[in-house]
Amino acid sequence: MESTERAAEIGQFLASRRAKITPEHVGLPVYDAAKRRVPGLRRQEVATLAGLSVDYYTQIERGKVTGVSESVLDAIARALELDDAERSHLFDLHRAVTTGPQRSRPRRTKTIRPMVQRLCDNYLGPAFVRNARHDLVCGNQLAYAFYSPLYADPLHPDPSQPVNFVRFCFLDPRAREFYPDWDLMADSSVNLLRTDAGRDPYDRSISDLVGELSIRSEEFRVRWAKHNVRLHYTGSKNFHHPVVGDITIGYETMPLPADPGLVLTLYSPEPGSPSADAMTLLANWAATNLGNTTAVDSAGQQRVDPSS
Repeated sequence: MESTERAAEIGQFLASRRAKITPEHVGLPVYDAAKRRVPGLRRQEVATLAGLSVDYYTQIERGKVTGVSESVLDAIARALELDDAERSHLFDLHRAVTTGPQRSRPRRTKTIRPMVQRLCDNYLGPAFVRNARHDLVCGNQLAYAFYSPLYADPLHPDPSQPVNFVRFCFLDPRAREFYPDWDLMADSSVNLLRTDAGRDPYDRSISDLVGELSIRSEEFRVRWAKHNVRLHYTGSKNFHHPVVGDITIGYETMPLPADPGLVLTLYSPEPGSPSADAMTLLANWAATNLGNTTAVDSAGQQRVDPSS
């Protein structure tokens, strides 16, 4: 995206946040409720809460943010009661506009290091790595078994042809069975993708994916327009696997600092639970049906990240 598009996105993001807050919520008087034309705060009300002039805040919401200091962004974040994910996203958008593509874009990871693959292989549960556009770029055998429904041939998932979690969620009819909480998963997928897009705003592969999904899925397009973002570190998810049935599994996600844009995810069910039994069955199924599925070739060479 060009910087002008990023500037417009700042305005859209700020407008979407102030639409969520009523004057009553922040203790502002409302004298003309019948005449209000916006669902949340007006620009002048945000400016008052942030300690800025109306003209200055209006210019910021129009994307004219060159020279705007971090303290001003902090004041706006407090006025709009942004959470950690929203505040980081605002700063990411500001950085994209003010620094341009050369300085705002992090160094892209071009290979999956053997050490990363070994970390996955040595983990007992499903372990996998995704990139910023949410492709599954490497994992252990159990991860490929777990996500086998995402592949065209579930019995022979091909790590050299990575699948995309967001595309599967919105374009594959099997997703609604695989994700029992489909609406929650759909929201989460879009919010995480927008967060990653804000961190790497000039990544053409992400913008191409967003363009594709916006054209092909109204449900994606509506969610993307909400400008919601989130951080994704720990929690639990529900799945319905076609081989072993319902699974509730905890997860931990960890960005790989040495490999910008890559995120390691580890899954683990509650010990002794039906989900743990299901994972044992899935591991046995994987050992029988998938063979030695790996993202590193037989010579142990690094595999190129397909998104690069």
